Amino acid sequence: MHALSIPTWIIHVSSVIEWIAAIWLIWIYGEVTRNRAWWALSFAMLPALVSAMCACTWHYFDNPESLEWLVTLQAAMTLLGNFTLLAAAWWIWRSSPVADQKDDAPIVSSKSR
Repeated sequence: MHALSIPTWIIHVSSVIEWIAAIWLIWIYGEVTRNRAWWALSFAMLPALVSAMCACTWHYFDNPESLEWLVTLQAAMTLLGNFTLLAAAWWIWRSSPVADQKDDAPIVSSKSR
């Protein structure tokens, strides 16, 4: 546990707690609005949480070579999490009322010609 300083540990642990709180709050928001896209976002945040927990676990045990597979798992979860968050954001955008409006008016540039 000596691999990180106390302030760094505080940042790591508080970030994980904040991420869990964000997942929970987004889930509640999805319930209140009855919009399943927000529930999807809360699920899409889970791989990033797993990634953070891998990092904390690896550092907790002083970065041993025997747990180096956690580094690979962390990288994989970060990659997966980025894609799941992209998909969830797209789903939220597609489910928004603005995305449903079909505006046939041409786009006018603000630049004068």
